[in-house]
Amino acid sequence: MKQNIFGRIAQLAKANINALLDQAEDPQKMLDQMVRDYSENIREAEAAVAQTIGNLRLAEDDYRKAVADTQHWGGKALAASRKADEYRATGNAADAEKFDNLAKVAIQRQMAAETSAKAMEPGIASQNAIVEQLKSGLTQMQGKLRELAAKRNELIARSRTAAAQSQVNEALRGLNAADPTSALGRFEERIRRDEAKVRGQQELAASSLDAQFASLEDLGEQTEIEARLAALKAGSQQKAIDY
Repeated sequence: MKQNIFGRIAQLAKANINALLDQAEDPQKMLDQMVRDYSENIREAEAAVAQTIGNLRLAEDDYRKAVADTQHWGGKALAASRKADEYRATGNAADAEKFDNLAKVAIQRQMAAETSAKAMEPGIASQNAIVEQLKSGLTQMQGKLRELAAKRNELIARSRTAAAQSQVNEALRGLNAADPTSALGRFEERIRRDEAKVRGQQELAASSLDAQFASLEDLGEQTEIEARLAALKAGSQQKAIDY
C-alpha cells in the first residue's frame, strides 16, 4: 500500500514539469490536471493511511485484551491457590489438589496470554512507527498540494499577463507599421502647399495693384507734361501778339 501510493506521488513530484508544460497545448489545463491528480493521490493515501491506523488500533485492542487476560488469569490462579491452601489447612487434601489443579490451568492461560501480548509488541511498535511516517508524509503532501495550487495560480496569472502584454506589443507593432500620424504629416504638407499658394496669390495681386498705381502715376505725369506744353505754347503765342 505505502509503496504503491507514495511511489506514484514520488513519480508525480519528480516529473519534468517544465517539459510537460512546454509540450502542453494549454498549460492552464495541464496545471489543473496536475492539481487534480495530486489531490486524488492524496485522497487515496489518506484512505490507505486511515486503514493502516485502523489495523493498528485493532492490534492495540488485541494487545490490551491479552494484557487484561494475563491479569485476569493471574488473579484466577492466585484465588485457586489460596483456596487450595485453605482446604489443605483443614485436612481436605482432595479439594486442595482440585484447586491447585485449577490454579495450574489458570497459570497456563496466563502464560499463553503473556506470550500473545509479547508477540504483539514488536508488530505494534513497528506499525506505530509506520503510521507516524505516513502521517508525516501526508502532512508534507498536503503542504506540497498547497504549494502546487499556489504555484498554479501564480503561473496562470503570469501567463495571462504575458499574453496581455504580447497583445499590446502586437498592437504597438501594428501602429509602428502603419503609423496614423504619417497621414497627418501628409495632410499638414498639403495645407502648407495651399498656404504657400495663397501667399503667392497675394503677392501676385499686390504686384498687379502696384503696377496699376504706377501706370496711373505715369499717366498723371504725362498729363502734366501735356498741360505745361500747352501752357508754354499759349504763352509764346501771347508774347507774339503783344509784339
